[in-house]
Parts: sequence; C-alpha cells; structure tokens
Amino acid sequence: MNSSENDMRTTNVLKLIKNISDYGGNDMRKMPALKSSSTIRANQMGEALESFVRNGFCNSYSERSHEKRIIKHSNYFSYLGNQNNPPDIVIRDGDAIEVKKIDGVKKAYLALNSSYPKSKLYSNNPLITASCRNCEEWEEKDMVYIVGFVEKQKLKVLFIVYGDCYAASKEIYEKVRDSVSNGLKSLNLELSKTRELGRVNRVDPLGITNLRIRGMWGIKNPLEVFSDLIDIDSKDKLTVFALMRKTKFESFSRSDRNMLKSLRRCAIKRVKIQEPNNPAMLSDAVFVKMVIN
Repeated sequence: MNSSENDMRTTNVLKLIKNISDYGGNDMRKMPALKSSSTIRANQMGEALESFVRNGFCNSYSERSHEKRIIKHSNYFSYLGNQNNPPDIVIRDGDAIEVKKIDGVKKAYLALNSSYPKSKLYSNNPLITASCRNCEEWEEKDMVYIVGFVEKQKLKVLFIVYGDCYAASKEIYEKVRDSVSNGLKSLNLELSKTRELGRVNRVDPLGITNLRIRGMWGIKNPLEVFSDLIDIDSKDKLTVFALMRKTKFESFSRSDRNMLKSLRRCAIKRVKIQEPNNPAMLSDAVFVKMVIN
C-alpha cells in the first residue's frame, strides 16, 4: 500500500472537524443507525450522536449502504464498544474515543458510571473488554472525550477534548477508589472478589442477602470547565470546539494542520490551560473553534 492509500485509511480529530465542515448538517434524525435499521429514531439521540461521530471520522455521512458503511468503519477503527465498557471507539493505530451527550450547555455532568475520568487509556485497565485489549498491539492510547449538546433533535455544540487536558492521572482516582474498597475490608464483613468497589455477602441472619457497592463517577462537562474559552452564537447551526495540548496538535501531519487552517469559519489559537494534576502550573494548548451556519 502506497503512502496516499495508507493516508486514506487513517483518521484523527482534525479530519473529523474537516469532515463535519464539509457535511454541514446537524439533524440527528438523519444519522444512519449503528445497526442495520435505516435511520435513528428521534428518541435515541445518544446513539445518533455516536453515529454522527463515527461517520465524521470516516467521512461516510453520504454512504447509504449499511454494508459499505461498516466496511469503511472497519478500515478506520480497530474497536467499537458498548454502553457498559469504555471506550466507544478505538481509531486504528490512533486515539481512544468516548462519546457523551448532554442536555444542557453548561450545567450537565458527564455520567461515567463505574469508569473514572481518563487522561490516557491503558491496555491493562481491568474495566475494558478483552476485545478492546486485543484489538491491536497497544499499551497506551490518548483518550478523547467528545461531548455533544443536542437540542430539539439538532446537534448545536460539539466539544472535543483530550483527556490529558481534562482529567487527572489515574493514580488520583485509583487512590480514592482503593480507599473506599480498603475501608470496607476493615469492617469485618464477608466480601467477595469483584471489579466493583465491593460486594458484601450474607448481610442478614439467614445469609440470603448481598450488597453490591458500585462507583458512579461523574465529571463536569467541558463546556463548563473551559467556559472562559467558548462563545456560542444561537444563530449558528453548529459550533465545534476542540482542545488539545500543543504537543498533540504538532504531532499531526503538516498537511492535516494546514487543512484545518484552510477551513472557512475555523479559528485556531494558542491558549494556556491549568494542569489537571497541579492547577498552579499552566501548559501550552491549542483551541479550535469551527462554526457551521
């Protein structure tokens, strides 16, 4: 395979933004279903948002054939997940993607359930599936959160943020998780081995009741966390934001960076962000805003 053919089978967040710009649509009802049905039903906006993102990475918005579309997705993705195990998408030889829908622009939290926020995704994470762990040879991937605000079945805002701009290192969250789990062990309860925070057996005198203790993680959505960077015009059809470290932006090919710079109504600027592990320190980052009207 020559270099141009290889480039056609690679994708990244810069190409996602370009493909969204070319598509120009934001009606979630027109998104092709993730399975074989023709289109997304209006009440499945979370699935519609994931379909929007998948097709954006693969530039397959106009592909009406379900078979051809899934073949194209297979070329670009090494793993497509489920609702219970992060991530939602793994780009082949690229980033891991988690897609989240919110119902309000600023106040909503992202529900992460049993999975704490991730600056990176590691292959030894016990909460990922074996299929994800073995989808390709990897140990660590950059984590990307893609958050969409859908209003009246129209996608109004899409915020793409890399986990290392947004979440602390895994040790921070695991320390809290382990403190809770170890605290249970000190209570002289009958515990079972579990991937959850704990499971207590034989709670009652008959020994027939158990208690499952699950972690339910949540994090402020990036539209609130980075509210000082964003501005949204209600007249615009769709506003796309992206935030990544300067080193990440510069790791993309020059052609992809120039492609992004050439987009109509796309602004790219250098910003300073607080380090998630130490807010007293500031790091260089790149902020992208692209508007479709």
